Amino acid sequence: MAGLSYVHGASARPLIGKTIGQAFDETCQAHPDGLALVSRHQGVRWSWAELKTRVDAAAAGLIRQGLQPGDRVGIWAPNCWEWAVVQFATAKAGLVLVNINPAYRLSEAEYALNKVGCRALVTAVRHKTSEYLAMVRELQASGRLPKLEAVITLGEASHEGCLRFGDVFADPGSGEHADLARLADRLQFDDPINIQFTSGTTGFPKGATLSHHNILNNGFFVGEAIGLQPGEKLCIPVPLYHCFGMVMGNLGCLTHAATIVYPAEAFDPLAVLEAVEAERCAALYGVPTMFIAMLGHPDFDRFDLTSLRTGIMAGSPCPIEVMRQVIAKMHMPEVTIAYGMTETSPVSFQSGTDDPLDRRVSTVGRIQPHLEVKIVDADGRIVPRGEPGELCTRGYSVMLGYWDDPEKTAEAVDAAGWMHTGDLATLDDAGFCNIVGRIKDMVIRGGENIYPREIEEFLYRHPAIQDVQVVGVPDPKYGEELCAWIVLKPGERLDAEAVRDFCRGQIAHYKIPRHIRFVEGFPTTVTGKVQKFAMRKAMIAELDLVLEKTA
Repeated sequence: MAGLSYVHGASARPLIGKTIGQAFDETCQAHPDGLALVSRHQGVRWSWAELKTRVDAAAAGLIRQGLQPGDRVGIWAPNCWEWAVVQFATAKAGLVLVNINPAYRLSEAEYALNKVGCRALVTAVRHKTSEYLAMVRELQASGRLPKLEAVITLGEASHEGCLRFGDVFADPGSGEHADLARLADRLQFDDPINIQFTSGTTGFPKGATLSHHNILNNGFFVGEAIGLQPGEKLCIPVPLYHCFGMVMGNLGCLTHAATIVYPAEAFDPLAVLEAVEAERCAALYGVPTMFIAMLGHPDFDRFDLTSLRTGIMAGSPCPIEVMRQVIAKMHMPEVTIAYGMTETSPVSFQSGTDDPLDRRVSTVGRIQPHLEVKIVDADGRIVPRGEPGELCTRGYSVMLGYWDDPEKTAEAVDAAGWMHTGDLATLDDAGFCNIVGRIKDMVIRGGENIYPREIEEFLYRHPAIQDVQVVGVPDPKYGEELCAWIVLKPGERLDAEAVRDFCRGQIAHYKIPRHIRFVEGFPTTVTGKVQKFAMRKAMIAELDLVLEKTA
């Protein structure tokens, strides 16, 4: 099928046929004195042996609460050592870890906890402007969390009606160690072990249910792609509640005996730069907005980042110019791009550390091992190489399904096992993939199909522009018109007409944005993904546009 958009990740490296608990124990046994975890904001530096002691205590403590394999345990907290301990402990106890977005407020938390029936919740008391414990108490007082039996709080303080983290996870006795060992033999790698809520732009979030096999293998092969080595340090400023942090980060380190480094509770560009320098990190993960913030930090030039070798930029489309700057200014010659989605554990495509630079800055790389991808048209037929269509993924990484939602699962995963991503992509003859947009993001102006990503990449070339996002807004004449939100580099000045002048003669007239706004930033999710639907909504209100109904 050389002429069609289908690829298969053939590999001599077999899939890992183990549970996360088994893999964790093996790494701890093989590298007991190796540095496992550094949480800089908490003053924690633990070897794998020290981490194992705490993980085993946590697993026994959860079982002591009467929790059974398959029960759901929520975690609602920013990045911290407790997050990692709970992640590995729930896996060892056969419990399903439910990631609660740190940005969630009252109704969102109520929905998530009830949707999957969490029996226990591990929670920070507060973070930034979020009063987590107060929200939980309000929901409990009004009877809106009927299945939640135990609330376990982080920190030293005691809270009425709650269990302290340190008290629950006391050292296990010899009998409990034996129970954990027996349980390890019963658990299967296809068991569900993690639920992550996808941030849909419409309707309620769906709980993507992932197995040991899904996420342990994805973490391993992502680590393989960057050549992660035992003892190397990986800086993880991305949130742990998301696949990028807990799978590509924590599980990538676990499977390679590399060191997990958390620079702060939440992303802070200065804390990341300090962590990379102080810890001599070899790898750094982040979404494009994080790298842009680090490169643009006024103190950037005073940091020694020469220890960096590699890393991953992912989570949203990676601007080519930003990629070039990361390679040149952050000493990351082997930085890679990764593409995927929560429902595929997450990574399907990743560039190689030795791929030619032009490929690494302009594509999301090639298919990951043991996975298949096809690109199809609206009728589900595979398109020729080079033609855009919807990207579909099949293989070990595809989720078990959306929790308690067979209808939505059937809409996403077809009878042949293909996960339909909703992303528009192309495949070239060498198998490199390019994401050209979301099916829902594509703008149709006067019958012309326009991919916002193309316009964004062009505008990034302007020397005064630091960041840009393009959306479609309603237009009575053309159906839709382009709108660009632009963040300027510090000290730069630009007006809308100058932007249009930059475009004229370089891109087709219908691709030149009609509406241009200069902004300080974009509406984003906590993981840094730009919420284009929010931009579109804001422009409709600002311009008093009428959204015409269409077939």
